[in-house]
Amino acid sequence: MAQGLRDVKRRIKSVQSTKKITRAMELIAASRFMKAQQRMQGARPYAEAITAALRELSSAVGRSSSLAAYLRPDGEVRKAAVIVVTSDRGLAGPYSSGVLRQAEELYAKLRNDGVEPQVYVTGRKGAAYYRFRSRPLAGSWTTFSEQPTYDDAKAVSEAAFAAFQAGEVQEIYVVYTHFISSLSQQAAVRRLLPLEVVDVERTSNEPRAEYEYEPDAEAVLGQLMPRYIAVRVFNAFLEAAASEQAARRRAMSTATDNASNLIDEYTRQYNQARQASITQELMEVVGAAEAFNGSK
Repeated sequence: MAQGLRDVKRRIKSVQSTKKITRAMELIAASRFMKAQQRMQGARPYAEAITAALRELSSAVGRSSSLAAYLRPDGEVRKAAVIVVTSDRGLAGPYSSGVLRQAEELYAKLRNDGVEPQVYVTGRKGAAYYRFRSRPLAGSWTTFSEQPTYDDAKAVSEAAFAAFQAGEVQEIYVVYTHFISSLSQQAAVRRLLPLEVVDVERTSNEPRAEYEYEPDAEAVLGQLMPRYIAVRVFNAFLEAAASEQAARRRAMSTATDNASNLIDEYTRQYNQARQASITQELMEVVGAAEAFNGSK
């Protein structure tokens, strides 16, 4: 009985230590989430502005342009670059697994359409996932999932864009976690190239801005396209970083609550065992006293 009490007490102390760790990680994730959300909201206007500029350019550039491949598939699509954005650390619930599941669905869809995916992965979780399955990677980057910089996004986007320009791939996709709110994040797929903003019809009566391009629309598109890809990848990184911290905060909060429930359960077990031990000791004392009185 004494050994059982010691075991339960040791379990209580162990769970209490774990609870302190999960609570601290929850607070750290909450602090990092606020910073990540602010960075994401600060970068969003620039991403929207450059997308609007590309929308206008896509209407100005003709179909016979040498840059038409940016706007629509040029011939048969044989290969596609897929940028998969995962985390470097765990303890974030289903965050990385949701992205990898979405990437697998895209992978299967492309293969069914006769397109060979070329995977560019960011984050240790994604790299380990594909390495375990012996999948070849066109590129791999780690260590910046929580605090990505524009230079990180530029390095990834330049690798995929260089393959597109060389004709090695005919499409570029990015798979990441779209941030909806602090309680809701969803794995999403966005096609970056060819652009999906061609020939946009205006349904409203609001005035339309008129642009003059110097030297011409094709030259501006050629200069703007690499920046557009880098900005969209950077925006995906920022949304993923905010989603990761939100998911980790939620996971650690759940773990802390579970630890509290487990401590309560172990405490009840300890009290019951202790009460049973005391009752048994009293019964032994009473029995010994009665036996002594009977012998007299």
